[in-house]
Amino acid sequence: MLTLKVLQDNKDFVIERLKVKRFDAKMIVEQILEADNARRKTQVELDNVLNESKNLAKTVGQLFKDGKTAEADAAKQSAADLREQEKNLKQSLTDLETKLNSLLVLIPNMPSEAVPVGHSADDNVVVRSGGEMPTLSQSAVPHWDLAKKYDLIDFELGNKLTGAGFPVYKGKGARLQRALITFFLDEAIAAGYQEVIPPFMVNEASGFGTGQLPDKEGQMYHATLDNFYLIPTAEVPVTNIYRDVIVDAEQFPIKNTAYTPCFRREAGSYGKDVRGLNRLHQFDKVEIVEIEHPNNSYQTLERMVNHVESLVKKLQLPYRIVKLCGGDMGFTSALTYDFEVYSAAQQKWLEVSSVSNFESYQSNRLKLRFREKGEKKTQLAHTLNGSALALPRIVASILENNQSDEGIKIPDVLVKYTGFDIIN
Repeated sequence: MLTLKVLQDNKDFVIERLKVKRFDAKMIVEQILEADNARRKTQVELDNVLNESKNLAKTVGQLFKDGKTAEADAAKQSAADLREQEKNLKQSLTDLETKLNSLLVLIPNMPSEAVPVGHSADDNVVVRSGGEMPTLSQSAVPHWDLAKKYDLIDFELGNKLTGAGFPVYKGKGARLQRALITFFLDEAIAAGYQEVIPPFMVNEASGFGTGQLPDKEGQMYHATLDNFYLIPTAEVPVTNIYRDVIVDAEQFPIKNTAYTPCFRREAGSYGKDVRGLNRLHQFDKVEIVEIEHPNNSYQTLERMVNHVESLVKKLQLPYRIVKLCGGDMGFTSALTYDFEVYSAAQQKWLEVSSVSNFESYQSNRLKLRFREKGEKKTQLAHTLNGSALALPRIVASILENNQSDEGIKIPDVLVKYTGFDIIN
């Protein structure tokens, strides 16, 4: 979340910048500043009462010592009144702090100055593109038909076992899935990321730390008995490794990668591009996460974008990199690049990755700070993450774009992982 100091010092600037995200922050910002003023006033009153109580306690003792019993008893009654005031003021302070925090989490991150102005995905800006568009025969079919023809993915079986959006991968389909995961992890490790295997469920504090709670609570699967949430992305547990941590500036950049299954309810998406692998409730993804010095986070973002670009290049998929406009950005992001690959049989672009800089927005929630060498003061770090990559639409594009009358050709870079070069 945004820091209170940012809102106090730059109220008008914050309100204006959030208009780029099509978010009207004026009323909430005013409520936050009013609550903060009330909190400060209450804190002063409490401090005065505590100080008066401290002095009165000394007075009572001296009065008794001097034999002034009546005055001492009156002072004791005053002390009791002060204790009641103290109790009430402490409760008021707690209530105001709760109100203040509940308002702060309603404000999204400010977009970077580099974010294009726009209302929807139609206003996103294509930064660059690459790869060759495949030329398919008239008999080409979409990936859900290929999956059935070659017995790679069983959507009906997944529906029987769990429900729609939970496919079962079989035979060479399962091996292709495993090959992609291993390839993505190997590439991340070669780029200097440390592999971690985190839990696939997180507690409420972790969901709050990265901004999924309370903003996306309805999109997460919630195990209510234990109050755990199935992770929608490895970003959540991996970034939360550093919750309530102070790191040394010399440790930057801190680079982690993780493979996890991801679970998303996708509420409200019924009927929207849901065929086959296009939109699932459970899918596999490799994530890259970085903790960085504020001075270097945007150079790091470009490096992460280049890493993801290298993956789609090696898979020989036609792709484009899109800078999201303000109206299409996520709640917590300051700047996001989406990667899309072309699905030849569906004849449309499919999103396969988002790479984002959150600046200090997540760190403020996480209480993730760093300290420069030789200094006592701490500062908020910057956090970044990206999909490198999400598998379902990558698999869809590989199957569709590489189909021929002979079968489906496996990208050269994957053959050593799959153990076969064609699906037929």
